[in-house]
Amino acid sequence: MICCRPSRRDVVRWSAVVASASLVPVLDGAPARAADNVRPVNLELVTVTETTAVITWYTGVPGTDDGLGRMKPAPSDAMVVYGTHPSRLTGTAHGPSGTPYHYVELTDLEPGQTYYYKALSRGRAATPTFLAFGESAGSPHGDVFAFTTPQPPPGRHLFSVALCNDLHLGETVAGLIGQLPWIKGISQVPGHPPYPEVMAKALVADARARGARYLLAAGDITSEAAPVDLESAKGILDEFGTLGSDYVVARGNHDRAHSGERYASCSPGEHQGNDCYRDVFSPGSSAGETYFTHNLNGLRVIGLDTYDKPGDGGDAGGLSPAQQAWFEAELKKDPDRPTVVFGHHPLFVENDPLAITGTRSMDAGQSLRILAAYNRTPGVFLHHAGHTHRNQRSVFPLAPRVVQQEVGAVKEYPGGFTLLRVHTGGYALNFYKTRSDEARAWSERSRQELAGQWPQLSFGNRHTDRNSVVVRDLSGLSPAT
Repeated sequence: MICCRPSRRDVVRWSAVVASASLVPVLDGAPARAADNVRPVNLELVTVTETTAVITWYTGVPGTDDGLGRMKPAPSDAMVVYGTHPSRLTGTAHGPSGTPYHYVELTDLEPGQTYYYKALSRGRAATPTFLAFGESAGSPHGDVFAFTTPQPPPGRHLFSVALCNDLHLGETVAGLIGQLPWIKGISQVPGHPPYPEVMAKALVADARARGARYLLAAGDITSEAAPVDLESAKGILDEFGTLGSDYVVARGNHDRAHSGERYASCSPGEHQGNDCYRDVFSPGSSAGETYFTHNLNGLRVIGLDTYDKPGDGGDAGGLSPAQQAWFEAELKKDPDRPTVVFGHHPLFVENDPLAITGTRSMDAGQSLRILAAYNRTPGVFLHHAGHTHRNQRSVFPLAPRVVQQEVGAVKEYPGGFTLLRVHTGGYALNFYKTRSDEARAWSERSRQELAGQWPQLSFGNRHTDRNSVVVRDLSGLSPAT
């Protein structure tokens, strides 16, 4: 579910977004011939690196409705034709056939080169996901789309880190906002595994397959911090490696201390109730802190607990006075050391219709203090956050050397993680959708949240919200062994 309750003003704004669905132009083209019985839609250019690109789409049966407002799935073939000129698409790449959930990866591309492509199923061109304020499939050029590969980060590759958030183990209905009765949630297809488990397992498999040596999970690991869900989440993440060395976890507002019978066996919380999250993910902390520093081959990683406070989880995030003082002292201790900070709530959010509530980010006063501290700490270059369930890259004037990267949720569309590739002369950030059969099916099903308007808010309007390269001296870091 989406975690925070909107105000009445936000309800009006959301109603306008949903109502506008009827005004969106039909992009699916003419109905398919009866013999085809397939229409390819929801084309998305997900990932662009210096040598690869990932393209996804969906095929459905025209004229049908699966009950969620989309066509019923229709298995088909998947082919992308591409080239360096829009009229010469001489390259060909295929994805698995016999599925409606298509995932094609182009490889061996040249850095700094513009490519043109068309995605096809049964010879029909896929039409893109409509974004009111962006482009989902690249730049349109007639009947093809274009993208340009970046130059790689300078220097040699040292190691890669998977950045993820919002696993929500234990959740059973996605896409709810507060208790608004007209917002229809989406559940897993009966007989299929729980979708948070499907997506978390796919995260672990794909992060390893993409070369991640480490993993940072930025909060909302569970739906409501139930002991069984925390243990399930840890069991899945343990497939990636060892807690505290291969992966580290920060608390989200859903992971806060709770009261009630099912939490009674857990240790008392600092602010309220019983803190089952701390028992599972911070067992080695003698003082009970849920914030920490960690060393990754010389890279300082600081994990923040952005719900270090009492509350029901539906308000703004915040650090306790003790954590705020510790954090500022830690930054001051070694200001030039390359540093990544991660925590659940963003400092501030841009281009978000729910930002007016104040619940989508940290307490504004604390965020200003943090940005001021970043400006005094040249080594900080990245702040990774979740909570908004979207891909968004932001740079704030108070700390222009620091990128705040919000990452789409693991547990629902677009369903994936961002890979941070660290080089001696800079770094790259690339978002990847998870690609197991069950993960692709759920991701496509859950895109229908908010009456099908969820991609408008979560995929990322700009190409750079999902993929970027930054030049920076990181030569003091060591390669992973």
